[in-house]
Amino acid sequence: MVLGLAFCRIGLMHWTNPEPFEAIVPAYLGAPSFWNLLSGALEIIFGFGLAIPHTRRRAARLLFFLVIAMSLANLNMWVNDLPFNGHRLSSTEHVIRWAIQGVLLGILYLYSIQRGKDTPTTST
Repeated sequence: MVLGLAFCRIGLMHWTNPEPFEAIVPAYLGAPSFWNLLSGALEIIFGFGLAIPHTRRRAARLLFFLVIAMSLANLNMWVNDLPFNGHRLSSTEHVIRWAIQGVLLGILYLYSIQRGKDTPTTST
């Protein structure tokens, strides 16, 4: 599945180009390198899970909550006008980014409630 592979790619970027991601970790969390590497690893793991039909539902559920948690960094970027990879977003761009996250959360939610191969079936 394309969305799962996209998460894998973004997660890998957390490891290969950590500076932009670390720069938007809220200061109150501390240890930006830790949070960056952890979120990147989880994106890779859950992204693979999303790409595999047998684990898609569970992975979508876990990614749903991960995206919500990572929204702290996106909110921090907006509130403190932090650049990401050298680019500061306008208010309009931030709103668009949040709208895209909303759509992404909706898609992940739909995948998380779909009955599929990773959902046990009961026979009566």
